[in-house]
Amino acid sequence: MNILLVTLIMFGCMFFCIFFGFPIVWVMGGVAGISAFFLWGPGAVKIAAMAVYPNWSSNLLLAVPMFILMANLLQRSDVADDLYEMMHKWFGRINGGLAMGTVFICTMFAAISTGGVGLITMTMIALPAMMNRKYDKNIVLGSIITGSSLGILIPPSIILILFAFVSRESIGRLWFAGFGPGLLMAFLFVIYIGIRTYLNPKLGPALPKEETPSWKEKIATLHKVVPIMSVIILMMGTIYSGFCTPTEASVIGVLGVLVVITFVHGRKKCWKIIKDSMMPTLALNGMVFWILLGINFFNSIYVALGAKRLIGGFILSMNVSPLTVIAVMMVFILIMGMMMDDYAILLICAPIFVPIVKDLGFDPIWYGILFIMNIQIAFCTPPYGFSLFLMRKLLPPDLTMMDMYRSVWPFVCIQVVTLILVMLFPQIALWLPDQMM
Repeated sequence: MNILLVTLIMFGCMFFCIFFGFPIVWVMGGVAGISAFFLWGPGAVKIAAMAVYPNWSSNLLLAVPMFILMANLLQRSDVADDLYEMMHKWFGRINGGLAMGTVFICTMFAAISTGGVGLITMTMIALPAMMNRKYDKNIVLGSIITGSSLGILIPPSIILILFAFVSRESIGRLWFAGFGPGLLMAFLFVIYIGIRTYLNPKLGPALPKEETPSWKEKIATLHKVVPIMSVIILMMGTIYSGFCTPTEASVIGVLGVLVVITFVHGRKKCWKIIKDSMMPTLALNGMVFWILLGINFFNSIYVALGAKRLIGGFILSMNVSPLTVIAVMMVFILIMGMMMDDYAILLICAPIFVPIVKDLGFDPIWYGILFIMNIQIAFCTPPYGFSLFLMRKLLPPDLTMMDMYRSVWPFVCIQVVTLILVMLFPQIALWLPDQMM
């Protein structure tokens, strides 16, 4: 059968099922299994086992449950409350200071956990604090939604681990490459908030003068940032020194978070936090690995049909510059992000696009960061934006889905600007891994 016709049928069935709400793992595995059965007979289903076992036995994937556990431990501790109190006292007297502090805390959380932790904790802590201070809801919602998305780009990002796994690139280099664009994006968020609230102080009013804390009170809060920074430095330092692999560093990160929680809350509460974190960790980890199973099966069938030759030949035959090809890929990923889960986009596109990028002579680490930045944008944008649906469950009734849609667009424009800057100036991403590794 013609590969182009098979492509249209397989992807048509896949998008149809996803649109009507079928679970992604059953959609991918089911479409692949039925296609293999009709094309090659019952024996072709054996491809599923052959595709899944080598992937599930990869040492790199051991880091995934560790970072999920770390995120759940942080979510159930009071670390975020302590950090926000510090931000409140240091930046509260600046117009928009609480929103800037929210971005700063999300950046710190991004360096030790997944994006969902920053979103949930800041929605529960920062949102009521800013709304009570009469902050504009667009500034409040936009800073939380897009600030928390930094966890996708800044390591230890699970999406970066999966990209390294699919592309067979160095996870250490990818992690260090994520820092530059992630910090640049956070800086641009803060600049945007500062300019808007300076021009219109009503969007983010400063604390009244009588509530301004003394310098002694401000300095007394600095110790609250030390434990989190220690965990970040410990994890990244062990990787940089060559003492640990990223997988081993993930275990050190979990132990570091447990020490912080024990130091802050005591042993008794630490055990309760561990107990409460286990089931959510198991559930999310199971979901990630089942998605990997379904999509690996789909990719194996599709690649066996000659998909790489079809798509690669089409892209390489385009009479445009190599950078234009990269831009077309970026647009394609953005469009897919409006319809599909981020894991699905990664595991469908990366195995096909990465070899093409190498053939064009580009650095796959640089391309990997561009790829993840696209997924980060999809994480925040309608109609499929996962962070929007997650946050909607936590919002008070007076804040609607449309409020979230309106709030994210200025920040999404900043994300796009950062993406373009990294595309035009690859050293924003590559300088740190080149220096550190």
